[in-house]
Amino acid sequence: MGSNSSRIGDLPKNEYLKKLSGTESVSENDPFWNQLLSFSFPAPTSSTELKLLEEATISVCRSLVENNPRTGNLGALIKVFLSRTKELKLSAECQNHIFIWQTHNALFIICCLLKVFICEMSEEELQLHFTYEEKSPGSYSSDSEDLLEELLCCLMQLITDIPLLDITYEISVEAVSTMVVFLSCQLFHKEVLRQSISHKYLMRGRCLPYTSKLVKTLLYNFIRQEKPPPPGTHVLPQQSDGGGLLYGLASGVATGLWTVFTLGGVGSKVAAASELSSPLANQSLLLLLVLANLTDAADAPNPYRQAIMSFKNTQDSSPFPSSIPHAFQINFNSLYMALCEQQTSDQATLLLYTLLHQNSNIRTYMLARTDMENLVLPILEILYHVEERNSHHVYMALIILLILTEDDGFNRSIHEVMLKNITWYSERVLTEISLGSLLILVVIRTIQYNMTRTRDKYLHTNCLAALANMSAQFRSLHQYAAQRIVSLFSLLSKKHNKVLEQATQSLRGSLSSSDVPLPDYAQDLNVIEEVIRMMLEIINSCLTNSLHHNPNLVYALLYKRDLFEQFRTHPSFQDIMQNIDLVITFFSSRLLQAGAELSVERVLEIIKQGVVALPKDRLKMQVFHGKEDHCAATYKTPGSMTKTFCHLHEPCPHT
Repeated sequence: MGSNSSRIGDLPKNEYLKKLSGTESVSENDPFWNQLLSFSFPAPTSSTELKLLEEATISVCRSLVENNPRTGNLGALIKVFLSRTKELKLSAECQNHIFIWQTHNALFIICCLLKVFICEMSEEELQLHFTYEEKSPGSYSSDSEDLLEELLCCLMQLITDIPLLDITYEISVEAVSTMVVFLSCQLFHKEVLRQSISHKYLMRGRCLPYTSKLVKTLLYNFIRQEKPPPPGTHVLPQQSDGGGLLYGLASGVATGLWTVFTLGGVGSKVAAASELSSPLANQSLLLLLVLANLTDAADAPNPYRQAIMSFKNTQDSSPFPSSIPHAFQINFNSLYMALCEQQTSDQATLLLYTLLHQNSNIRTYMLARTDMENLVLPILEILYHVEERNSHHVYMALIILLILTEDDGFNRSIHEVMLKNITWYSERVLTEISLGSLLILVVIRTIQYNMTRTRDKYLHTNCLAALANMSAQFRSLHQYAAQRIVSLFSLLSKKHNKVLEQATQSLRGSLSSSDVPLPDYAQDLNVIEEVIRMMLEIINSCLTNSLHHNPNLVYALLYKRDLFEQFRTHPSFQDIMQNIDLVITFFSSRLLQAGAELSVERVLEIIKQGVVALPKDRLKMQVFHGKEDHCAATYKTPGSMTKTFCHLHEPCPHT
């Protein structure tokens, strides 16, 4: 590298890199470091260029792996960086561009080396490389300071204490990215790590006191969405809008880590990512999520998760209980607005889920907001464009709806919020509709998409659980929402009849050929009947608890009354059909009395009058038939409401 601009193709022959990775020890006071760190580097702008960088530098890195036990040059480089960071805050205040630039370059090299070291060796070997010094071959000092711990503490201090200015933006991004790379050790282990070096250094010792300050800073970085400085504001060569080279490297590592932590490494469809406007905000969010999802140590809980679970609003003046460690305060309004604006990214949706699920202060605050549509609409849009999203983004959006619909106040209030001209909903022009009716439409559409494409049983269950949570509070359902509820039931009914017919034909065929194995139609039939029952329970709950508020649903039931005929005597549905049959019979009778050729308006008027005349005690209260699964566990509660609790990261307590 050195004082001239470097190209990727020149790196293997670079004399400074050769000396760093060679057999000659370089003292930390050697002028060589000023020469090495005075480089400019054109940032790769594609994954192909990033791969070329790794291929070009792998020989240099492997040479350092081989020679470092004798030279201790990795330790010397880190000590040079650490000594410079002690003056970094003063350099920022004095606008010392050159000093900050060289410090940034030192961290850049450290992070690139660290990434290769983590890929190439075990954690034990990695720790040894931080202890080698310029002594006899393979020797190291056991009583010297732990360089790795000192480096991590320094990175935490850099992230939390260095003021964010144009000249410090790049090094702040690199500091966050280096911590992401350090945490990538989990990527190279199939089993969940509980005794890793991240547990050793980040959950105890000198790093522990920085926990709350680090989490708070990362959250504020996400909230502020600070953009990179414009060209010409710093000595550092201008990088692409996506951030520095290291940003690209660490972003890939962090995205992989996020997948491993949340979904056990399950791959998903890669969506076309839009250009990131704030590399610091994005990297801070990724680091925050990785820290929050670290497993508890054998002898201590994850302090970063504790901090996320317990922080409070800046307007909350009540004291923190002494039993809550790592507590801090943050502006909830700013956080809420940032979450509403950033839901196009799956990592922002994961943060929203994490906060709603684990921080009761945040959950209470959000449910009390009078502008919940700002949060719910982006979540609904994720579900609406299900074919364009990866599976875990869709699941997180759905689980967020499940958490929200646990609250009766939320279920009531969403029917009071009126929306106009929802442009992204293309099936039908919705000039005016309540947020509650729109939520029902989107969830039903997700179910129908799942039935024809992915056929994921758990997605079905979670969608229906959200509708079940809401059903007792359905209010003034939009005509189209009521139609879609009945249309979904019609689709399920046809599917039930088709499978039943196939099972009958298969059974007849088996009588003539006993050697042919029978398809398991009984299992398919059982699954369909479970879903049908959930739909009937949802309709029944609405009729029992809020019949007088939903004339459009009664109209839709009457219009498709023949659909329900076959289920009146079915042994699996007789109990749940009683109320639905009663409503259909009662209102059908009143319509017959009113005569033929009735207009839609006249039918709705008769329904509204009939609601008043129907004695409420004739409708029997039913309790939902709960069905447990790995994502959502439903259970029976008084008042026939189904409460749903979600467990994406922890084992379900009901299984």
